[in-house]
Amino acid sequence: MLEMLIHPSQTQKRSWKMLFVGLLYGSLSLLLVHWFFSNDVALKDASGMIVIVFCIMFSLPYMYFLIKEEEEQDESVEGLLSVWKAHSDALYAFMWLFLGFIISFSFWFIVLQNPNLFNFQIKTFCAINNPGNLDECISQFDFTSKIAGTGGMTKVDRFMAILENNVYVMIFTLIFSLVFGAGVIFILAWNASVIAAAIGIFSKYQIQNIPVGIGRYMILRSPEIAAYFITALAGGIFGIGVIRNGFRNAKFLRVIENVVILLFIAMIILAIAAVIEVYLTPAIFN
Repeated sequence: MLEMLIHPSQTQKRSWKMLFVGLLYGSLSLLLVHWFFSNDVALKDASGMIVIVFCIMFSLPYMYFLIKEEEEQDESVEGLLSVWKAHSDALYAFMWLFLGFIISFSFWFIVLQNPNLFNFQIKTFCAINNPGNLDECISQFDFTSKIAGTGGMTKVDRFMAILENNVYVMIFTLIFSLVFGAGVIFILAWNASVIAAAIGIFSKYQIQNIPVGIGRYMILRSPEIAAYFITALAGGIFGIGVIRNGFRNAKFLRVIENVVILLFIAMIILAIAAVIEVYLTPAIFN
């Protein structure tokens, strides 16, 4: 019933509406987990993943609709510029939805003061930023300890760690979206929750610091996230193309060509994103 409040077709050419969808579904996901699961003896340790499950359930109709529409367009376009023009609307919709998730996740994570809500996400943050001292990193990011910098890594080491993680996520994104066409929503929700946990850490769990946190972990990481979305879109288009046209149809060959173009764009953006995160972000925000 919730998806009928804003029907997926209403977001076409008006991708900014997805911001409000993300705000609504992100808020509902965290609040439901906080009220019903975060204090459960058996399920509280899985709260971070249950939040993602709720986001997937809420957002699945939008993802399926968008990817299906993109695949239909893919059958009639070719060439780099044409492919980008055809799919840019979907990418903008993903980014607006992603921003809505980040804002709602960050706000409620800080307001509710419940570290269990993003327990897996904090572990992921520490695994990327301080893998050599993981347990200490995780233990310091609660709502009572004084937050200190993670440190301990040179820029080259950090660049390699981030690039390795990004490539892994990109491969996982492609495989997941091939198996499950609308699987982009998992990548979208998971990355939004990890960034929201990082914003909570950076803002020292103070609501007034959320805008600066979003500036640090969203604006300059947008290229990385966009690369994941492009990869997921390519995988989803490929999967639906197989279902609609089979392997021998001429339209499917065009879909294959366009999927390769999308993956090439994603790889270029991902390499640029790693450089931005390591060398540009600290120079601006430190």
